[in-house]
Amino acid sequence: MEGGAAYARTVTEHELHGMWASARWHLIASQLAPTLLLAATVGFVMAGLGHQATPIRLAAALILLSSGVLGFVAQRSAATEARAVAADLAAVEAPSAVTTRIVANARGLGIVTLFAPIVFTLTYLALLWAIFAPPALGGMY
Repeated sequence: MEGGAAYARTVTEHELHGMWASARWHLIASQLAPTLLLAATVGFVMAGLGHQATPIRLAAALILLSSGVLGFVAQRSAATEARAVAADLAAVEAPSAVTTRIVANARGLGIVTLFAPIVFTLTYLALLWAIFAPPALGGMY
């Protein structure tokens, strides 16, 4: 603030499109590491992770958990920002076709904040079962 006056700036429709693209990229990028780590862990389980010492199995489980939590926080943040951008775009008078499509697509952000964490959690639990359960119960240990 200069001279006690608040600084106000209007964001253009085009700038909002850039913000949407950035938030969308952050959503995609935040899913890459946890997804790759889950897939790699399936490979590690198949290669014998379940037969390793308990500290190694526990470390693998904690790495997966921390990756999932951090990925979820990043996804939720990006989804919240994308919703805010979509709300601003919804208020644009005489919106472009791109703006109309973005506002319509914003409804799908619930998938990121609800469905993706559920799938991650179920996959994580299945991997924990494979790593820690005795073979009689379907585990690899």
